[in-house]
Amino acid sequence: MGEGVVMDAGVILGYPPARGDNHLLIIGPEARIRSGTVIYGGSRIGCNLETGHNVVIREENIIGDNFRIWSNSTIDYGCKIGDNVRIHHNVYISQFTIVEDDAFLGPGVTLINDVHPGCPNAVECMRGPVIKRGAQIGTNVCVLPKVVIGENALIGAGSVVTKDIPPGAVAYGNPAQVRGSIEDLVCTTGLVDKPYSHLTGRLRDVHTIR
Repeated sequence: MGEGVVMDAGVILGYPPARGDNHLLIIGPEARIRSGTVIYGGSRIGCNLETGHNVVIREENIIGDNFRIWSNSTIDYGCKIGDNVRIHHNVYISQFTIVEDDAFLGPGVTLINDVHPGCPNAVECMRGPVIKRGAQIGTNVCVLPKVVIGENALIGAGSVVTKDIPPGAVAYGNPAQVRGSIEDLVCTTGLVDKPYSHLTGRLRDVHTIR
């Protein structure tokens, strides 16, 4: 662990995984780890980690800097998570999921990786979703295996995402369908005109690259 780590009683670090040979856990400086958190050996986490209570982070994960994960959330093994990612309460991230920089997952989000549950060959084709940079996933959203949610996309609460969502799209429903763009959204509180105006330049860059 790096310097400046603050850790409550009741935390377990380096819990021995039943799989793999690398049980070394690396946690960067200035972490804040709250009671009930269990982090398995074999993962690498950057600086400024902050957990809520009863968080589980499994082995073989690579996690960036300034990662926030709130109470009762679980990250299964073999995931890649970028910098400045925020994960709310009661979130489940399945094996082999990718979450890129600046993404946000709201309370109760579930990311799934099993295309055919119960199939004897299920493990061979397991792959979680890809949540691209800056995507915002609303409360109680379920994202199915191999789905790609594009940069800065916004997924409405309670949606089931079965297909790829393009960058900057607003999508919701069961199954989720694209209903518009974040550029079209208007702030209903009156604080600003456009709640996602700060992402407009980034979104244009994404479209230019593509």
